[in-house]
Amino acid sequence: MINEDIYQDLLQLIPSDKIKIDEPLKRYTYTKTGGKADFYIIPTKNQEVQAIVKYAYEHQIPVTYLGNGSNIIIREGGIRGIVISLLALNYIDVSDDAIIAGSGAAIIDVSRVARDYALTGLEFACGIPGSIGGAVYMNAGAYGGEVKDCIDYALCVNDQGELIKLTTNELELDYRNSIIQQQHLVVLEAAFTLAPGNINDIQETMDDLTERRESKQPLEYPSCGSVFQRPPGHFAGKLIQDAKLQGHRIGGVEVSTKHAGFMVNVDNGTATDYEDLIHYVQKVVKEKFDVELNREVRIIGEHPKTD
Repeated sequence: MINEDIYQDLLQLIPSDKIKIDEPLKRYTYTKTGGKADFYIIPTKNQEVQAIVKYAYEHQIPVTYLGNGSNIIIREGGIRGIVISLLALNYIDVSDDAIIAGSGAAIIDVSRVARDYALTGLEFACGIPGSIGGAVYMNAGAYGGEVKDCIDYALCVNDQGELIKLTTNELELDYRNSIIQQQHLVVLEAAFTLAPGNINDIQETMDDLTERRESKQPLEYPSCGSVFQRPPGHFAGKLIQDAKLQGHRIGGVEVSTKHAGFMVNVDNGTATDYEDLIHYVQKVVKEKFDVELNREVRIIGEHPKTD
């Protein structure tokens, strides 16, 4: 039952057309899974995010942030409290050799804008499906490059609605990790310092990386992207492949036969199917090779209620 008082309070902070009640979150995830959010809110200004977070903090209402849903699994039980979508904060501004982008901008789009202005340093991101906020949150990377190589600062909000500006060093970016995760912050904006380059060379690099990605990754199915972090001294996909787990299916989700590091939704799979398959793969790889596979994908939300 939705709390009418909360709804009326939210109307004082943000227009009604930016608030959705009992919104199915499967509409916003790459896996096409996820239950309902009590309140799904789509702010278009940083100040709106701050106001909502401050209100939620004062009233002890849980807040969850969503970017473009590319590296996340949301359980069928949905998410209680407030879900803030950052996708409308999608501006991309260029000044000399710097690009400033809103949290909701797709990092692919930011890499293309960099190319259009003959700025080099973001080519690695031309195939990463995440948003800027998510990319900073997990220090996204591919093909030898990562966010920490070119980020200048990130403008964040803490759980009390206060603005915090963190420089590259203060972000403590590491392999798929950052201070953003540790302190439960949310990115509103990030700035990248790039270098002048040759637009043809930049395009050539991006074409090469795109071809490599499309030839190796199962882009024809819904998925949550790369499921596991790279274990020290190993590659997760190779371990899964050597364990003969490609094609193994639970429910409607299977380990991709094209790239073992991916799990794809081939037949109306659920978040529970994903979670069960992840646990099974971790168990088998641990038994066969004594290697722990740690998740890269985030799993959030409540388990579905059972009678």
